[in-house]
Amino acid sequence: MREPIPVLIDPDLAGIIPAYLDNRRLDVTRIQAAIAEQDFVLIGHLGHKMKGTGQGYGFLVITEVGINFEIAAEERDLDSVRQNLALLQDYLERVQPRVR
Repeated sequence: MREPIPVLIDPDLAGIIPAYLDNRRLDVTRIQAAIAEQDFVLIGHLGHKMKGTGQGYGFLVITEVGINFEIAAEERDLDSVRQNLALLQDYLERVQPRVR
C-alpha cells in the first residue's frame, strides 16, 4: 500500500474540501474522455481551473498538475496529459486533508 499524503488545510475551508476533491476526481473522468476525443481545449480548460484553485485550497500538487495540463494542451502532447493524469489520480487516492 502506498503512503498517504497529508495536507494541512485552513479550518475555514474544511467543510468544502471533500466536495472540491470529489470535483477533481470527476475531472479525471472528464480528462480521460478528452484524451479519447483529443479535446485539448477541454484539457486546457480543466488544467486552468486546477491551477487556479489548487493552491488556494492548499493542494499544491493539483496546481502543478493543472499547469502541466495547460502546457500539454497547448502543445497537443497526449503523452504529457496521460502522465499528469496518472499523477493526479495517484495523488487523489492518497491525499488526506488535515485541519491545521
